[in-house]
Amino acid sequence: MYGRTNTASNRPLQPLINPPTLIESNNTRFLIVDAPSTNNLPLYIKEFERWQVTDVVRCCEATYPKEPLQEKGIETHDWVFSDGASPPATIVDTWLNLIEKRFHGVDHPSNCIAIHCVAGLGRCCVLVAIALIEQGMPALDAVAYIRERRRGAINNKQLKFIESYKPRSKKQCIIS
Repeated sequence: MYGRTNTASNRPLQPLINPPTLIESNNTRFLIVDAPSTNNLPLYIKEFERWQVTDVVRCCEATYPKEPLQEKGIETHDWVFSDGASPPATIVDTWLNLIEKRFHGVDHPSNCIAIHCVAGLGRCCVLVAIALIEQGMPALDAVAYIRERRRGAINNKQLKFIESYKPRSKKQCIIS
């Protein structure tokens, strides 16, 4: 990744400081990242193409323009909520609808939804944990699964929210 330049600024592109974290479960794929900036967005786009990202969910204020993603056929969703907090019900509903749209009843198990907040440790990880719980994974197992792959994910306040989260589906998680 060294040696290439960002055509907008003519500076060499640096590798991503925090590598993306892939979370896979039951034919769903989520790519947790920290927030791109305008300067490093080309690197993120390369990662998004590599993982076949169809959508990017921003849980924080925008730090880059949507247009470069749109040009690559990637939809961007702005579902902002407070840092360190749990998502409001409207965002949870919208999130679950996106998952349903992208993964259920569609024969494209290679689809992937990228999601980020500022550091990729709190808000976005809570939404991914909700997705895992909806698939039947116990709440603490979902948190452990994410934390094994994304060190430092989910604060204590968010953990309490996840522990008390009641799934809308009644699926059972079968670990093979």
